[in-house]
Amino acid sequence: MQRRTLLQASAASVATLAAPMIKAQSLPNGPIRIVVGFPPGGGTDALARVLAQKLQTLWNLTIVIDNKGGAAGVIAADYVAKQPADGNTLLMAHINSHALAPSLQPKLGYNVERDFTPIGLVGVTPNLLICNESQPAKNVKDLVALCKQNPGKISFASAGGGSAQHLALEMFKLRAGIDALHIPYKGSGPALTDLIGGQVQYCFETMTSATPHVKSGKAIALAQTRPKRAKGHPNVPTMDEQGFAGFDATTWYGLVGPGKLNPAFVKRINEDMNRVMAMPDVIEKFDQYGAEDGGGTPERFADFIRNETQKWAKVVKDAKVQADA
Repeated sequence: MQRRTLLQASAASVATLAAPMIKAQSLPNGPIRIVVGFPPGGGTDALARVLAQKLQTLWNLTIVIDNKGGAAGVIAADYVAKQPADGNTLLMAHINSHALAPSLQPKLGYNVERDFTPIGLVGVTPNLLICNESQPAKNVKDLVALCKQNPGKISFASAGGGSAQHLALEMFKLRAGIDALHIPYKGSGPALTDLIGGQVQYCFETMTSATPHVKSGKAIALAQTRPKRAKGHPNVPTMDEQGFAGFDATTWYGLVGPGKLNPAFVKRINEDMNRVMAMPDVIEKFDQYGAEDGGGTPERFADFIRNETQKWAKVVKDAKVQADA
């Protein structure tokens, strides 16, 4: 089912609720923190702020974005897993912390199913393969040739070792039969700063965080990494279209709380998330970022996380990827 259809259906059901019923459903006392596992400027941060602004107005409660970067989102997830289940602390969950880390880090300090309560899927985005203006290869074919001519010397930034961006690079290396230099950062923001500044040459970056730089002309998009083109970048060809059949390396975002979160609060925030994501201005903004196919129930999000975990466990094993690589 398409994201827009899901959100419209969910919004319609929310609209039928009587105001007294909505108010009767529990919200936490005091401010709410949404913890983001990356520095400001990245895709996770951008989407979290869009949601927070709308929910803050809807609830008349203060919502604070708390950036706790490091370990590709794992530090923030570990922190939230240990917080009280009172609804005051939530996490903008990410593919890194909830689908990749369980396979990459055997001694992970949390269990995704036990220690978190899924609330709602915010969106799934392609990655964009991008470079700065000074790079000679500006399509995938030329980039493969460049890497083969300079084995281990062409640099690719990522948001951290074991991140979705890193795994997209590893998938590309395997499929293209190339060697490249991986440069991990503590989030998309600093990675993009160095890419634009010329300290690194290329990167697979979330469409959410890369889009503003591509639109401004500071970064050049060579390809996107879902089999279909995202509405926000209709003119950027997919990896599939450029000779890498079935290449599919996405990033996704969703809201979760600590384990055993109050079911009444989960229901309330899920309904209001769907309501917010059905707003025309939010749809437009999410489309620009490439965030699609979000919405639905907490149960749908829980199933999605399980499927993603299984999928990437196989990729991690086949590519022999380590989180600190």
